[in-house]
Amino acid sequence: YSGVYDISDTFEAGKLELKLSLKDSGRTLGLTWADLARQVRQGFYGDEVQRIQRGRDDVRVMVRYPEDQRTSLADIENMRIRLKDGTEVPFREVATVHLGRGYAAINRTDRRRVVSVTADVDQSITTGNEVVADLKKTVLPAIKEKYPGLSYNFEGAQRDQRDVAKSLGASAVIAMMAIFGLLAVQFRSYTQPAIIMSAIPFGLVGALVGHIVMGFDLSILSVFGIVALTGIVVNDSLIMIDLINRERAEGIALKQVIRDSVTRRFRPILLTTLTTFCGLMPMMLEKSLQARFLIPMAVSLAFGVLFATIITLILVPALYMILEDSKIAAKGFFLTIFSQNQDSEPKQ
Repeated sequence: YSGVYDISDTFEAGKLELKLSLKDSGRTLGLTWADLARQVRQGFYGDEVQRIQRGRDDVRVMVRYPEDQRTSLADIENMRIRLKDGTEVPFREVATVHLGRGYAAINRTDRRRVVSVTADVDQSITTGNEVVADLKKTVLPAIKEKYPGLSYNFEGAQRDQRDVAKSLGASAVIAMMAIFGLLAVQFRSYTQPAIIMSAIPFGLVGALVGHIVMGFDLSILSVFGIVALTGIVVNDSLIMIDLINRERAEGIALKQVIRDSVTRRFRPILLTTLTTFCGLMPMMLEKSLQARFLIPMAVSLAFGVLFATIITLILVPALYMILEDSKIAAKGFFLTIFSQNQDSEPKQ
């Protein structure tokens, strides 16, 4: 993959050794890996049959082939393997042997052998998520099909992303509940906090649009910025709803209140948004590697606030008007039902 470098793994080849393989004919005769390995070890390394105490020394007596019959690969192929019924068959009839390298070290996770493959990614060429997505789609399925029993898992940065995304999801829900609770206590209403928080989804859309415009992929820091964005985008809606409530308390007509609120709050809302966006602009335009990993978070905040503000000036007043019209319609509906019930009661 272009942009992937410093690729390494934890597999280290060990010393040269003779590797034994059991044939199907050997399995048919009831021979097992343990039987084959034990008999080869006994013949060439030896099997302890006795210990003799000689003074202070402990002398081990080993039984094995004579030295001239255990010096070459041909000696293994010429040896005879004893089956469970006591009969002996030539080694080459039930097994094979070849020269290869063993393992310098064997790493295990949950009792399974593992090999860790690591690499670095040049973010200017590709991203780790793109490489991993292609591995999952094309490379790894072919490897699993070729080697049955093989499994894989993504650790390192990929695991960190999964853990962070999981924790951020729970934290975001808690943050939303906290924001709603604070607004509900302040306005003594359950519907007005919902109107204020309606700008949050549009802030998320703005963050995604900002990443597309700036040419960045979503990352963990982008998600951090989006979570922080949920608490920022409610500010503009909050001050607008507060002004609407104060003017309505003075007895001004609803339509006039809506027009006045949008007109009077347009300048402070716009200035607040522009100052936030311009304050984050230097970070978004920074080219140094030290600041590059922070740019996605700045993009999420800047474009999220900008997009949510534009929508807030239109959406929040419209939702407030719809809410009030719904209340009037619901009140009239229940009054009609109540009057019909009164008319249907028999007069005494």
